[in-house]
Amino acid sequence: MQLIQETYGLSEQFPKREMYGLVAQMRRAVISIPANIAEGQERGTTRDFLRFLSIAAGSLRELQTYLDVSQLLKYATELRLKRSRELGDETGRMLSGLRDALRRKTAS
Repeated sequence: MQLIQETYGLSEQFPKREMYGLVAQMRRAVISIPANIAEGQERGTTRDFLRFLSIAAGSLRELQTYLDVSQLLKYATELRLKRSRELGDETGRMLSGLRDALRRKTAS
């Protein structure tokens, strides 16, 4: 959820012409992460949960790409992106850890 707050705050500073472009894509991707975790957790099987965690991880990578694009287009500086990248890395580690734990559970 902190990543959502950070992404919204960051993208608020982008040019208005990006509201339906990069801003919308970034916000859609970042919201997709916890939404897919929640939906997958509610599914009846570990296999389904793992599939939704994989989708969440894909959305995270998508967001990280948009952060790179925003730097390339000079919409944000490396310093301004630092917190978003740190939160993204932390989220990625948590997703990876959860996926690994679920895989071990299904293997036993």
